[in-house]
Amino acid sequence: MRRKLIGYCLAGLMLITAMTAGAAQQVTEDYGPVVAAMVERGDAAVAGYTPDQGVKLGNEFSRLYFDVFEGSGMEFTLGLKNESFMLKVESGFSQMISLGMQGSESEAVQQAWKKLKEALNTAVAKYSSGGAPIGFWGLVLQSFLILFREGVEAMLVVAALVAYLRRSGYADKVGVIWRGVALAVIASLAMAWVMNEVFQASGAGRETIEGVTMLIAAAVLVYVSYWLFAKRETERWQAFIKDQMDKAIGKGSLFALGFVAFLAVFREGAETLLFYQALIGSAQGQLNAVWVGMGFAAAMLAIVYVLIRLLSIRLPLGIFFGFTAALLFAMAFVFTGKGLLELQVGGQLATTPLEGWPMIPWAGVFPTRETMLGQALVLAVLPLGYAWMMLQGRRKAIEAETE
Repeated sequence: MRRKLIGYCLAGLMLITAMTAGAAQQVTEDYGPVVAAMVERGDAAVAGYTPDQGVKLGNEFSRLYFDVFEGSGMEFTLGLKNESFMLKVESGFSQMISLGMQGSESEAVQQAWKKLKEALNTAVAKYSSGGAPIGFWGLVLQSFLILFREGVEAMLVVAALVAYLRRSGYADKVGVIWRGVALAVIASLAMAWVMNEVFQASGAGRETIEGVTMLIAAAVLVYVSYWLFAKRETERWQAFIKDQMDKAIGKGSLFALGFVAFLAVFREGAETLLFYQALIGSAQGQLNAVWVGMGFAAAMLAIVYVLIRLLSIRLPLGIFFGFTAALLFAMAFVFTGKGLLELQVGGQLATTPLEGWPMIPWAGVFPTRETMLGQALVLAVLPLGYAWMMLQGRRKAIEAETE
């Protein structure tokens, strides 16, 4: 299965090259002219703003985001340099779009635009190359960051699930995880083509697809994390293996594990391919640098996988399952925040700013009512799920005593 997976990945690289040959995306590292154009248009839109013309303002900032910030490649390169800062800028655009569409008061619009302009100017001051060409090792670093950054979360999930099955005595079932990964690679190739061809003129469509995928992944991760957490105590786990494991593995639980592996890879797979398309398009004949960076990233991901395998063998059973469940739940929390942000940027969800609230992009925490409510709902599952497991445990104990 892993040999087939390597074949799928190589096919993906060939597809990327073919896609790039047809339409290389412009990618810029010089943010000065891009930001100057956005500020000029943004100032003009905000200066003439009145609440009854909110839709016009929202549409203008939507065009600024998709046609200029994203279309110039600034979003792509800024995300490689500092993903958290790029998400901060993205959140600022989503607020401007939503405030306009809602016909908000002029003062609120001006305050939001002031913060967004400050972030854009900071991007120029701290992260712009000033037009300097990217060297060989610069391309290597960018290529490495794309695959490693996008792949490490998926690798953590896949490695944890493989270790889970092996420690459960079901090493022969590991294939379902790799099949989920292989299907995700194939689906990512197909989605990359769709996003590149069908949604080429609609960045909002891409953001919506990414947001929905993240939210589905978050829901499945919550389910699997609770399933693992319920087995964390060694005594319960041994009883589970003895009485129920064959039945559980043969039904929905095995499908859920494979589905989690699928979503973990598919969540970022298509976007990763599009990132490489953009990078190859800007490589200017230095494709070797892209492959070298990709090779370094693949090696590092393999090291991460091996380390998790070794760690899972050494950890006591209860701690291992508790840690795995906590890892999956934490990732569900992050995916929920980022998924809702993507829907906000895509115009599918309103953005209601929360003044004074923190922004922690790496944790998926953004100061909007919608993202906070979504993550609060995820956290609310913790006590509810624990209470449900306690009730189930008591019910089974009573049933055992009456038998």
